[in-house]
Amino acid sequence: MQDEDYTNLVSRRKDSIFVKIIRREIPANIIFEDDSCFAFHDSCPQAPTHFLVVPKKPIACMLEAEDCDESLIGHLIIVGKKCASEVGLKKGYRMVINEGTDGGQAVLHIHVHVLGGRQMTWPPG
Repeated sequence: MQDEDYTNLVSRRKDSIFVKIIRREIPANIIFEDDSCFAFHDSCPQAPTHFLVVPKKPIACMLEAEDCDESLIGHLIIVGKKCASEVGLKKGYRMVINEGTDGGQAVLHIHVHVLGGRQMTWPPG
């Protein structure tokens, strides 16, 4: 993907699939919700258990995160940990934030993947 294509996608982030889930325009299997984030099962799981933790604030990517977002991003990690316990990931799990096209980011709305239920391999990609 060209850099200008990435820029165009960033400008369209207000209509991302995650924003539509937050607005309840698209159904999702929600695990957790509070004032600042959602956690829901991934519709295309890459592990037996695969869910996402998504902030309600539409931050397109880590590059756009600001110092004032520090507590929100930390909150996503803590929510991921709590949800992992709730869904039974007792033997461990992996948390991933993909950044940009080379990092595999498919939706331009920052989110944490939590994957588990099987042995993870290394390197991941």
